[in-house]
Amino acid sequence: MNMLKNYAFTLCLLCGIFAGGICGIVFREETAVVKPIGDIFLNLLFTLIVPLVFFSVSSSICNMKQSDKLGKVFGNIFLVFLVTAVIAAVVAYVVTLLYNPLGGISKAGLLAGLPDQTIAQRASAETVVNTFTVSDFLLLFTKANLLPLIIFSILLGLATAFSGEKGKLVTDFLNSATHVILKMMNIAMIAAPLGLGCYFANIVGHLGGQLLNGYLHAFILFLILTGIGFFGLNSVYAFLSGGKNGFIAFWKNILTPSLTAIATSSSAACIPVNMEAAKRIGIPVTVAETVIPLGTNIHKDGSVMSGILKITFLLTIFGQDLTTSSNVFMILGAALLVGIVVGAIPSGGMTGELLICSIFGFDPQLAGTLMIISTIVDIPATLLNAVENVSCTMLITRLTEGKNWMNRKL
Repeated sequence: MNMLKNYAFTLCLLCGIFAGGICGIVFREETAVVKPIGDIFLNLLFTLIVPLVFFSVSSSICNMKQSDKLGKVFGNIFLVFLVTAVIAAVVAYVVTLLYNPLGGISKAGLLAGLPDQTIAQRASAETVVNTFTVSDFLLLFTKANLLPLIIFSILLGLATAFSGEKGKLVTDFLNSATHVILKMMNIAMIAAPLGLGCYFANIVGHLGGQLLNGYLHAFILFLILTGIGFFGLNSVYAFLSGGKNGFIAFWKNILTPSLTAIATSSSAACIPVNMEAAKRIGIPVTVAETVIPLGTNIHKDGSVMSGILKITFLLTIFGQDLTTSSNVFMILGAALLVGIVVGAIPSGGMTGELLICSIFGFDPQLAGTLMIISTIVDIPATLLNAVENVSCTMLITRLTEGKNWMNRKL
């Protein structure tokens, strides 16, 4: 019963998307009649994204500083989180090149039903400037400039935290505003099954079964990536952390966190069981209490892999070469940012999808297309996000406590 309750919204969302796809196949172009409903829902989310990013990122930085989360073993945390996220991105990129979900599908047919795009070819220096900064304060508060807004929000959070008592009023305001915006987002998401269903019905009505086929292959691809990440990467990290003993200890204690991730589809819900697994493995409490909660917020390799999938999905539709040096750099970098953003902004709706559109210059309306992918890969992505927190905590313990930490425990 609890599992059904946890998945009630996801099931409703999947039912809405499925019903929309069926209607699109049956009624074809006539589904344009429900397009305004989908547009209203997307516009509602678009208006909430900017204040959600601004308040939630700023308040998160304030709270982390105040609870000393930025202190203990921070260097090792940063190193392990960065390296494992890069590995996840590279693995996902290589596997996607080998098995592109849109391979063999007519791109001309897909383009006919999507917003017109002009993919500007900019110099790399200009790309960096336009991606990370804007020329005016007011330009921060648009959905097309999410990354500059995130950077500004981080700076505001740090400045507020370092202001101590003088910044307390601002901290309280940011926390309260974040709570209110999250409530607004939760209210808006009640309409998600209907809104996304109508949006998807219109898209499928214009594109036919080609896009459905692409989503099916995208799901299959992500299951492959999940298998590689769950069994392969976690095994490597556990072995590097403690040799044979580390490998055995990890797999002996990871079943409960895995089942919890699948049952709840929530990384946050896995914090208690991850802490218990870490204790049984022998990870020091001081390390586990710092790394696992922090990793739940900013280290999500499953989201990084899904970010690679979403980016290559759009680039393939619009005929972009995935193997040019500039695109490789942009794809990997954007996926890493998506993984951080998804973790840092709870209930962030389509924040990661809008960030992708912003970085690559796509029409924000395409975020709805990517949100379908987020929905269908949510459970395996959560599994990767939650379980890798334990293996990464083992790596950080190895770097912090020395190579014999497992022997001391045993």
